[in-house]
Amino acid sequence: MQNITLICIGRLKEGYLREAVSEYAKRLSGLCKLNIVELPAEKLSDNPSQKEVENALEAEGKRILEKIPKGAYAYTMCIEGKQKTSEELSAEMDNLGVKGYSNIAFIIGGSFGISEKVKAVSDFRLSMSEMTFPHQVARVMLLEQIYRAMQISIGTKYHK
Repeated sequence: MQNITLICIGRLKEGYLREAVSEYAKRLSGLCKLNIVELPAEKLSDNPSQKEVENALEAEGKRILEKIPKGAYAYTMCIEGKQKTSEELSAEMDNLGVKGYSNIAFIIGGSFGISEKVKAVSDFRLSMSEMTFPHQVARVMLLEQIYRAMQISIGTKYHK
């Protein structure tokens, strides 16, 4: 059974998003060991300077790097990353298991993005879309895609 760690900057504020995350966590419970790590977002002024944003990303990045499980294959979610179909993600996750990766980490940054240091240590930069989504919604979307990937892998009718 794979260990999936989802490392996120910020807490989910909206109840409907927390419920969706909880639902996918429940669905995934029989398919993998899921660990969701929420790290605090840095406090920024209302109109932060570029330097203030860079410092915040650096501080958040340091906390993220401490939470990536040792030996995990790390996906960093970023807009400039490569897109994959659900089938491609499923096949890749299966292949990672065959290659000996029992830990997979998915990293979602905050509203200003993610540290370059985190991107540099990640194994793959993954993009969900060329469109921009709130990072809190991205968490639900990513969990659904992880669930879908696992359903594809075991051959259920969930993925049509």
